[in-house]
Amino acid sequence: MSALAFELPARLEAHEPPEARGLRRDGVRLLVATRHDSRIVHSRFAELPSFLEPGDLVVVNTSATLPAALPVVREDETSLELHLSTPAPGLSGRHWVVELRRDGSPFGGTRAGERLDLPAGGRATILAPYAGGTRLWLARLDVPGTVESYLGRHGRPIRYSYVAEPWPLPVYQNVYALEPGSAEMASAGRPFTAELVTRLVARGVLVAPVVLHTGVSSPERHEPPYAERYSVPPETARLVNAVHGWGGRVIAVGTTVVRALETTADPDGTVTGDQGWTNLVVTPERGLRAVDGLLTGWHEPAASHLELLRAAAGDELLARSNDEALEHGYLWHEFGDIHLVLPYRPESGPSLSFRHADVPAVRGLPAQATHPVP
Repeated sequence: MSALAFELPARLEAHEPPEARGLRRDGVRLLVATRHDSRIVHSRFAELPSFLEPGDLVVVNTSATLPAALPVVREDETSLELHLSTPAPGLSGRHWVVELRRDGSPFGGTRAGERLDLPAGGRATILAPYAGGTRLWLARLDVPGTVESYLGRHGRPIRYSYVAEPWPLPVYQNVYALEPGSAEMASAGRPFTAELVTRLVARGVLVAPVVLHTGVSSPERHEPPYAERYSVPPETARLVNAVHGWGGRVIAVGTTVVRALETTADPDGTVTGDQGWTNLVVTPERGLRAVDGLLTGWHEPAASHLELLRAAAGDELLARSNDEALEHGYLWHEFGDIHLVLPYRPESGPSLSFRHADVPAVRGLPAQATHPVP
């Protein structure tokens, strides 16, 4: 763990989308790390197809980003920002898990029973701390129309202090986003373009969807993720199982896809279609059962996804990747660069390297139970 500790320089925080830096979405940098041989390659995201093989499967999260930030005013006329995270499990659509922030930081001065004024005569009532914490609260929203339509009229995308300027909602949407529901963008997929997806398909790489609606992140306190809504379609589950059957690799686009697939994965890696709420937290001890490779953004050393990244890459390769990214000036956060972790080099194709000693740790399986390689 000490090898994974580092301090992120402010100059390596992405303060605006790549388009504002004169790049296409797929022009961001891509660091490719392979567990088989600990090799690291520096590239661009537009070259992603060259690192994948026909018969591989890329799984994307088609959740779309909500404009989930609302201005609120307390009874003493203090102005705050209310971030909507997720609908409260088991309650009406007007009960949400929320976070209050002031000047870009968590606001801890609220209390149960407090009423906050929202735009257009709306009101939020703070009901109780959520999950026994001090940052997130259960609230009831009394607004005209549905909460989602109200957000469409009065909300704006959530942003944090490292992004100085506001950007419109389309900047926070992935090109394949279909189903609104995420408090924040599933940002590992942001560099995809329609042209890049076409090139993947033309190469023989399969693409399949899942949905996981993300809640608010925890950039200051790095808390583990709370329960989130997910859906793994039966067709996607069958594709995952088929790809493993012929020795292909399942590449998750982002930690949200990992959480959804691993929630439905049996110990032998078989995936079943399902939907609901997931509390799964992936750790190195549990390992990854259904996912072979991971596309992800760059995360700070105390980030809530660190345990999942350790499960995907292993401590040594993850530390080396971070060192390389820091040395070569990669950018962090949702508008930054991307990290691709693979079990083996694509030029070698499915081979005995698929059964390398590292792979069971990734898949969470004993060596004799790995998926057969033709």
